[in-house]
Amino acid sequence: MVLTVDAAGGPRIAATNMAAEAAGLVVGDGLADARAKAGYLQVQTADPESDDVALHRLALWATRYAPAVSPFDEKSGADGFFLDIGGAAHLFDGEEALIADLGQRLMRFGLPARLAVADTPGAAWALSRFHPSPRLVLPSGQEANALANAIAPLPIAALRLADATRKTLRRLGFKHVGALIDKPRAPFAARFEAELLRRLDQALGRAPEPLTFISPPPSYHRRRCLIEPVFTQEAVLNLAGKLMGELVHPLQRDGMGARHLRLSLYRVDGEVTTVDIGLALPTRSPRHVARLLALKLERIDAKLDAGFGFEVIGLAVTQAEPLQARQGELTSSPDQADLADHADRTERCAALIDGLRQRLGHGSVRRLKPVESHLPETAETFHDAADIQPPNISPSISSPWRSPDAARPRPLLMLRRAEPAEEVTALIPEGPPRRFRWRGVMHSVALAQGPERIAGEWWRHRKPQPTRDYYLVENEIGRRFWLYREGLYGSETASPRWFVHGLFA
Repeated sequence: MVLTVDAAGGPRIAATNMAAEAAGLVVGDGLADARAKAGYLQVQTADPESDDVALHRLALWATRYAPAVSPFDEKSGADGFFLDIGGAAHLFDGEEALIADLGQRLMRFGLPARLAVADTPGAAWALSRFHPSPRLVLPSGQEANALANAIAPLPIAALRLADATRKTLRRLGFKHVGALIDKPRAPFAARFEAELLRRLDQALGRAPEPLTFISPPPSYHRRRCLIEPVFTQEAVLNLAGKLMGELVHPLQRDGMGARHLRLSLYRVDGEVTTVDIGLALPTRSPRHVARLLALKLERIDAKLDAGFGFEVIGLAVTQAEPLQARQGELTSSPDQADLADHADRTERCAALIDGLRQRLGHGSVRRLKPVESHLPETAETFHDAADIQPPNISPSISSPWRSPDAARPRPLLMLRRAEPAEEVTALIPEGPPRRFRWRGVMHSVALAQGPERIAGEWWRHRKPQPTRDYYLVENEIGRRFWLYREGLYGSETASPRWFVHGLFA
């Protein structure tokens, strides 16, 4: 069986199975020539996009071993991934046991794999593809010549070079990596692209090779491999709370708190479910984190499919922020007592916001922030409710803009756009309204307060903006409205217009 891609001159082979390789077919052959060589041949069209999705899912599953996973790119042959097991191998009783478990599980998925462990990504890639052993571990921390000796017998293709570079090297008689290691570098630098020496240095550890991970490595991470899979949400939450409890000590040691967390649930069949939560303030409380996870899982219950059960559960702090220690009791002054009370109220508010966000969804809870504008419709903007004032800021610090008071009433409901009021009558042209029609209903004004005059922001508009006179009025049945008259009578307009801008309770 072969996979083909469209190319100039007709379809060409993009991948082969073992039987096709045994028949002498190689990647790049034309399909017509392949049929002549192999006789009966199964042909399918390659689907690179689906391959990328499948490889990404497999790399996500591999985070059960270590959080830093980077899929191969197309130049490397996009059929595998790098797994940075530094600091994680001891959790599986060593590197040998880790790759043995990895290989066994991949085989169970129907994916026979070649695995290699080395100090550099380039050496691991080369050994996994071209070393005779399908599973190889080079002990870490050896001298540089030990790594060179391991990759020296491998073919030139093990350096991940471009086709043209490989053909030129073979034509010059260089067939193995070892033939390049001890040769003078100047002739190679003069004749070949910089890729040749860079790939060689990366394989030998002389030059760094940055990898692009599917997700940034977490700041703090804990994982639990289960002897028996779990199926219920209660079991998942119980384990998540314990994992958060294990993270408390390193967070406290570093003076940090968790701001964003990710719960990863690894199913027996290889599927991975991730649950992300964000907090309004950093925390170290396992109880609070477990509560938020419960609310989030309750909201996505229909999507949380345990299948044959979850065999590994991981909890990672994907964003950590400083969490200052504070005195909760025995305050020695009224100012400290006020500050402690403010911090406690802020934390309770943050807990409420966290719960609402997990229950209603990200971005569903917002708050208003003041803006430097005199016009009511532009004096506030919406922001994510999680962006709240930290508890270590004194409550005496506030916005330079005065809060509304009895002299400047503001409605609880501000209309998105001021709506025209019709048939408005007033005792004098510049007095409060006595009657007005709004949304088809006539209202008789019993009480009125005002006016509050707000001029246009002349420094932001080239065209002069009309002045507004705002009134708070109450009709005969107790409903309160916030109206304004647009334009000064006699100087700015001969017939001012009226608008309803908001409603009071």
